[in-house]
Amino acid sequence: MKKILVLFLAFLISTTIVAQDDLLNELNSDVKTDKKVASVFKGLKIINMESTKLAAKKDFYFVISHRFGSVKSGIKDLFGLDNSNIRFSFVYGFTDWLNVGLSRSSSNKTYDAHVKYRLLHQEEGKSPITIVGFNSMEYNTGLDKVNYPLLASKHRYTVAHELLISRKFNEKFSLEASPIYLHQNFVENDLQENTQYILGLGGRYKISKRVTINAEYHAHMNRAANSMYRNPISLGVDIETGGHVFQLHITNAQLMNESGYITKAAGNWGKGDVFFGFNIWRVF
Repeated sequence: MKKILVLFLAFLISTTIVAQDDLLNELNSDVKTDKKVASVFKGLKIINMESTKLAAKKDFYFVISHRFGSVKSGIKDLFGLDNSNIRFSFVYGFTDWLNVGLSRSSSNKTYDAHVKYRLLHQEEGKSPITIVGFNSMEYNTGLDKVNYPLLASKHRYTVAHELLISRKFNEKFSLEASPIYLHQNFVENDLQENTQYILGLGGRYKISKRVTINAEYHAHMNRAANSMYRNPISLGVDIETGGHVFQLHITNAQLMNESGYITKAAGNWGKGDVFFGFNIWRVF
């Protein structure tokens, strides 16, 4: 009787072990490893240009951006700190791949709205790059009919269409390229075409767990030969602190909306005519 009981218990134990192994194997077969590359950039912008980062679903971003006056003004204007342009932005993540934003810039009292959407995600074994679309529309309320008697409401609009293409090469280095189509219904320079083409390049290098060094450059392909403006060049630092991202930078573009920093970068790096600024991001 004892032998029969021992054999029965041994059978139960062996059956239980086999069943557990089969269950674990079944569970493991249903687990899908997520190989999508994360944290390509810390902020929604690299400096001025949009990055391929999007707000997550139901995340609400409040962004305050400042660009001060030229540091070339010296101590008289406290190296530009006495003068400031400010921009408020609100960005909401409707889904993990779709963002909508609204902004208002003090310069020219410009309002703009945008949509930003992911088309392709960098993923190990599938895609070496991330591709994001960005479309914006601006309305410049600062244009004065006293100066431009023939000005109509349609002349206040500017649209921009951008394709953001990034790759995270390793934990430290990320790079982005952005072909841009920009159309301004009103341009002050008679020789400047309304439709303009730009190629933006930007990148970041991580120097610590929460700090990156950023840089970007935009090449304007059909700027008028007599234009007083230059291609924007910007250098900066990102500092991440929990729900905040602080972006500190030096740039030759004082304006912050798409048409502003792309087409009206008035500073000259060679003469020290550059602007200090920052972006502060708060996520709710």
